[in-house]
Amino acid sequence: MHIRTFRESDRDTLKALTVEAFDDVAIDHNIERQFGTVGGHDWRWRKARHIDDDIAVLGAVIFVAEDDGQVVGYITTRIDRDASVGLIPNLAVRSDYRGRGIGRELIANALEMFAREGLELARIETLAQNPAGQHLYPSFGFVEVARQVHYAKRL
Repeated sequence: MHIRTFRESDRDTLKALTVEAFDDVAIDHNIERQFGTVGGHDWRWRKARHIDDDIAVLGAVIFVAEDDGQVVGYITTRIDRDASVGLIPNLAVRSDYRGRGIGRELIANALEMFAREGLELARIETLAQNPAGQHLYPSFGFVEVARQVHYAKRL
């Protein structure tokens, strides 16, 4: 397994991996459970679009974990130089590769890049219903600083 930077040919694979990895741990999935589909699209369509957003951000860096030519994980990053903050919007590892330290390696790569860039702080978030994130992020020294409640209303 090795880690490399994103290629455009990875886009659809990252979207599929996102849908698989965020089942039961995506805000849009929670919304769909409460309200059904919205705008004729399910939660998977909305969550997959986050990858397009991450790719489109100027200066974003996406690291891809690859094993025998197959994408098995990724992490998306953004750098806010003015605030001296590195952001990690999305992280996913294919289900049959979880528990092998791939997510840990991807986070380590992102944090090393942030440090090389001279940033002062790294941010990542997860839902309370995501036990993997609740365990993994503090193991890197991330400290919980806030909880946020998301509301939705059918119009």
